[in-house]
Amino acid sequence: MTETPHPLFTRHADTLERALTAIADRGYWSAYPESPSPRVYGEIAAAEGEAAFRSYLAGKFPLDQPGTLDWVATEASPFGIDLGVQYPHADAEALLAAAATALPGWRDAGPQTRTGVCLEILARLHAHVFELAHAVHATTGQAFVMAFQAGGTHALDRALEALAYAYREMTRHPATATWEKPAKGEPLRMTKTFHVVPRGVALTIGCNTFPTWNSYPGLFASLVTGNPVVVKPHPRAVLPLAITVRYAREVLAEAGFDPNLVLLAAEAPGEGLASTLALRPEVRIVDFTGSPEYGDWLEANARQAVVYTEKAGVNTVIIDSTDDFAGMCRNIGFSLVLYSGQMCTTPQNILVPAGGIQTDQGHKSVDEVVAGIAAAVGKLTGDPARAVELTGAIVNDGVLARLDEAGGVGEVVLPSRTVTHPSYPRAVVRTPLIVKLDAAAVATYGREWFGPISFVVTTDSTDHSLALFRRTVGERGALTASVYATDEAVLAAAETAAIETGTHLSCNLTGGVFVNQSAAFSDFHGSGANPAANAALTDGAYVASRFRVVQSRR
Repeated sequence: MTETPHPLFTRHADTLERALTAIADRGYWSAYPESPSPRVYGEIAAAEGEAAFRSYLAGKFPLDQPGTLDWVATEASPFGIDLGVQYPHADAEALLAAAATALPGWRDAGPQTRTGVCLEILARLHAHVFELAHAVHATTGQAFVMAFQAGGTHALDRALEALAYAYREMTRHPATATWEKPAKGEPLRMTKTFHVVPRGVALTIGCNTFPTWNSYPGLFASLVTGNPVVVKPHPRAVLPLAITVRYAREVLAEAGFDPNLVLLAAEAPGEGLASTLALRPEVRIVDFTGSPEYGDWLEANARQAVVYTEKAGVNTVIIDSTDDFAGMCRNIGFSLVLYSGQMCTTPQNILVPAGGIQTDQGHKSVDEVVAGIAAAVGKLTGDPARAVELTGAIVNDGVLARLDEAGGVGEVVLPSRTVTHPSYPRAVVRTPLIVKLDAAAVATYGREWFGPISFVVTTDSTDHSLALFRRTVGERGALTASVYATDEAVLAAAETAAIETGTHLSCNLTGGVFVNQSAAFSDFHGSGANPAANAALTDGAYVASRFRVVQSRR
């Protein structure tokens, strides 16, 4: 029996086919243009998106869900924007019951139909991408263009990537087969049917910094494989995921499905709703991005569920030598400045031999290397109007506390400065801090310092740098690593160390690609092979355990 294509599957078949090609060839491709230019999106899209965003402020978010008890408002914008959006605060029992009720019809719809509906949700979100970008901008502190890209179009690309992997895995086997075994007389014959069966209710736990980019892969991987999804946003970044839930429910209802397949679980202050939901027996899948401590707790305690975590680590740059000293300093400097280092991929430890390095400008001492990187940071942050379009704003007080603490742990070679935002006078903006440490201070640089904080660590040699990289990443994990070297033997040794520690490596970045960027359909984000993450965005393993194949035979 062949599944009859749903009209939405037919509508988006070309997009799916191109995504399937992209995950196979790993070249550049994007389904959603990343430039917010009116030449791309039209003259009125930006204004309409901002107006839609502003319509939510100081009011009740338009979401009709079961079990609503009261309304909560928990967000505080890093830019000082007055938000005041109230969200339905629901009874957990009611949410889980509604999700479970919605599951059978969605399961029985089949992989093609589910994929078509999910592709339509992405198309609907893309139609509201400016609205989504303003919500990400206001709640996370990302500069607007970054919010449009990382929180909008790139997040949609990552969602589409997850859909492509899931569709491939769900359709790897035929829906039906005829089995015939030769025997004396009539052969033995059976007709076999293979059902893609979801695990159960999925829980997506959002983060403060990248509420859409980090949530979309798991959310859509779970949904397309047949699992209802309860979305539990970070209390300070609810609006981007509330908008996502709103349009997902809208599309599901239009397609004839129960909108309770996607539900928003906004929490009251101090409620700890994520922990309550994560331990419920109905919850069979958990996706989480955030602190190592809470990620480890979920892995240890949500035993009834498959748990996917992206946590954090000690991202490292190993400098041995370079044939473009200025380009290296510019590239590293930009990576430190971007979103004030509040990316899980931002470099933290910069390992440099105490004897200095060879460059195209001659030998450079450690102090000269530090000065070159510091000068690049200074150039990018010297003009406040330009700086804030890169740094954005500090997302929460925890980052400020770490900045204060880090200033007292070693030799400050570039102090963090306060910058006044030209458009948002209440915004909290800080430039990167660079501290110089000796290799012996591993207790300091061997743990994560989330925020605009980096350590230049002097080592005995490049071999010593590689040994420290293996040690710190082995203990704490890393999502990215970078090496600068002109010697192929050093590059090979760094690649071996990266392979053995399960860390994605970038070599000799001096141009317009930066270590903290990750391209959908080509780059894997996280490897699942070190403590920074137990899964990779996105590969077959990320989607395949969200469903099982159950057969019947006659």
